[in-house]
Amino acid sequence: MRQDREQQVALLHSADPVPVEWVNRDSDAAVLLLCEHAGNTVPKCLNKLGLSSDHLNAHIGVDIGAAAVAREIADLLDAPLILQRYSRLVIDCNRPPEAIDSIPEVSDGIAIPGNHNLSANEKHARKQEIFSPLDQAIRKGLEKFQRQAVFSIHSFTPQLSNQPLRAWHAGFLNRTNERTGHKFVSHISAIAPELNLALNQPYSISSESDWFIPQHAEPRGLRHCLIEIRNDQLQDNDGISFWADLLASAIRYISKEVE
Repeated sequence: MRQDREQQVALLHSADPVPVEWVNRDSDAAVLLLCEHAGNTVPKCLNKLGLSSDHLNAHIGVDIGAAAVAREIADLLDAPLILQRYSRLVIDCNRPPEAIDSIPEVSDGIAIPGNHNLSANEKHARKQEIFSPLDQAIRKGLEKFQRQAVFSIHSFTPQLSNQPLRAWHAGFLNRTNERTGHKFVSHISAIAPELNLALNQPYSISSESDWFIPQHAEPRGLRHCLIEIRNDQLQDNDGISFWADLLASAIRYISKEVE
């Protein structure tokens, strides 16, 4: 009987939004934009994962400001953008589903009660109903038109618990080919030399911890970058527009090289 109940696990219901949002879906632009940590929605049946709204609104629940920056870039470039509406705490859509932190039990020292003692079927439901729709959308977005580049917009907190301040204003992440990251840094530095920009900070890309670059960008040989902006710069519309303008300018510059 227990097995029968577990086989019937369903995560999303009619009151829950669909996981994937498209902007400029039919654009044939050469560039595809992604924002995997855009939202902080939690399926109603998970009761906020046992967390407060403050926790879900914080960096552990969502990439603060990333969706707003991504939307402005999409508007400036008339480029397609794919956003994930559900919180990274439900399942992280830029992690391999089998990764240990795909459904984290703790994030930056905060316990996630709704992620403890999950059955295999409960984990599978999150993969099938939230992770897979975004993965399929990325695949379709790259195959529908002849894309030449794909960029993912993220944000990071200035300081994790008990760790040093992260001084970078933004980081540009690649693995097998850092040329595109270098192009972002050089172009933006020429416009705003006061910014502290870095390659592969505050994270690095690996097959064990990342999804979009190893699974989608690298196999297709596309220009790509995972862009991390420190979220204290994205607290208001001025900061969001500042970064959207900088990144759109850099993407235009990089795109001219691949035309």
